Amino acid sequence: RIKDGDKSVDFKELRMAYAESSRYSPYGGDSEAQKAMFAAMRASQWDEALKQSAKILEKNYVDINAHFGAFVANHEKGITDKADFHKFVVQGLISSITNSGDGKSADKAFVVISTDEEYALLNYLDLRPTGQALINSGGHSYDKLTAVDPKTNEKYELFFNIDKPFGWLGNSLKH
Repeated sequence: RIKDGDKSVDFKELRMAYAESSRYSPYGGDSEAQKAMFAAMRASQWDEALKQSAKILEKNYVDINAHFGAFVANHEKGITDKADFHKFVVQGLISSITNSGDGKSADKAFVVISTDEEYALLNYLDLRPTGQALINSGGHSYDKLTAVDPKTNEKYELFFNIDKPFGWLGNSLKH
């Protein structure tokens, strides 16, 4: 529906549906395509950035970084409608994470479906990661990321509920 321009999509529902699908692979993102996309963006090679973002989105349509790359590349090429679309998707995906908690404690952790979402949120908040710890509490798994704001040097601790990716990993190791 979102590909057809339906802006009434529930992004949390979309992310969770993907996490329940056979295509779900929280640790198997296309890191080569992502590296190539960001390298193309740094070099202002917008067609290549779009090619790589499309390659990622073909496998994982809820990949925040790929939509961000498509937004920037389309914006730079002056393709406003596509830029606006990908910006809308980035904002919807990010909001579906930030609406899941405040990230300040395990009890109010952001719910993510991949580690890529954790780092995409840090980038969106303009924070740089400085450390990561795995925490098990109350039958749930969490990543506690430490980060710093490069402009102010203020330090942050953010908690992410990683039950979805961790559960997937546990199940995949059983098979």
